[in-house]
Amino acid sequence: MLQQFKMPARKEVEQALLRVLFQRGGAITEFGSGEEIVNEMADEFGLTLDQRKAVLQTTYRAENRVKNSLLWHRLLFRAADVLANADMVSRPTQTVRLTKRKEWMLTEKGLDAAMRLSNISPARKESLPVKSFEVQKVVKSLVESTKPPDYDPVDRNKRVTQVTTESALRGRGFRQAVTEAYDLKCAVCGLKIWSPDYLSWEVQAAHIVPNRLLGRDDIWNGIAFCHLHHWAFDVGWFTLSEDFRIELSPQIGNFPASFGKVQNYDFIRALADESTKMFLPTPAEFRPDYRALRWHRDNIFSKSTNIKNITGTPCQR
Repeated sequence: MLQQFKMPARKEVEQALLRVLFQRGGAITEFGSGEEIVNEMADEFGLTLDQRKAVLQTTYRAENRVKNSLLWHRLLFRAADVLANADMVSRPTQTVRLTKRKEWMLTEKGLDAAMRLSNISPARKESLPVKSFEVQKVVKSLVESTKPPDYDPVDRNKRVTQVTTESALRGRGFRQAVTEAYDLKCAVCGLKIWSPDYLSWEVQAAHIVPNRLLGRDDIWNGIAFCHLHHWAFDVGWFTLSEDFRIELSPQIGNFPASFGKVQNYDFIRALADESTKMFLPTPAEFRPDYRALRWHRDNIFSKSTNIKNITGTPCQR
C-alpha cells in the first residue's frame, strides 16, 4: 500500500518526526485521529486527500476480527516505533510514568540527532528549552525532593572544574525546574518572552549561591530572572530579604542619573519602589530558601555595598 499510494519513505518520516519533536519542545502526543501534528506533518509532505484517507486493513485471525486504521497514522506510528527502538525517543508508556502525560519524547540521543537535522550547533544544547527524557528525570527528582531541615545551599562535595554528562544534565534540569516554577517569567519584572524561532526563553535560572562557589543545583537555591535582573542580582545591586522584599544597594547614591535606564525606564531605581512585588512560585515549597538568601546578602550584597568610593566618582569595577 505504501507503494500504491506513493507514501513517503519511512526514513524520511523518521527524520521529519525528529525535527517536529525538536520544534515542539521535545514532546508530542500520540498520533490519534484529529491530532494537529498528524495534519501538520501531512502538509509538510504535501500528501493528497487520497493519501491522508487511505485505510490499512489488518486481519487478526486468532481473534477473528479485522482492524481498519489510516495508513498515514500507521506510518507515523511505525516511524516513532523505530526511533524508540533506536533509543531516540521514549514511548508514551514510558513517558507517562515520568510526566503523567502520554507523549513521545526525545531522548538525549534523539535530541542530538534532531539538532543535526535542524542545523543547530551542539554549543546551543545547554541553553535550549527542548525537553529530553533524561533531563525530565532530573526535573522530577528536583521538584519531588523534600528539603532537609538542615538545608545548606553550598554543596561542599560539588566539583565545577570538569563538566560531565551527569553535571550537564543536572544543570539543564535545574534550569528547567526553576524557570517552570516561575512560569517562565522574571521574578522581579515579570518579563515573559521567547525568541522568534522558539529555541530560547529570555528568562534564566539564577543560582542564589553561585555555581562557581559550589551553590547547589536545586530549586531552593534558584530563582528566575530576566537577563538584566540576573546580572544586577549577581553583582549585588539588589538582594532579597527572607520575606522576599527587594533591598536595593545604597551604592545607588554613586550612580549617575543617566545610568541604569532603558529609555525612560530606570530598571535599577525602580527596585526601590515599595510597590514592586516579587513573582513567587506556587506551591510555596519551590520558593528560595532563607539560608540561600542570607548567604547572598552576606557574601554578595553586603560586600558590594561596603566598597568605599573615595574619589567621589562612580566606582570602576
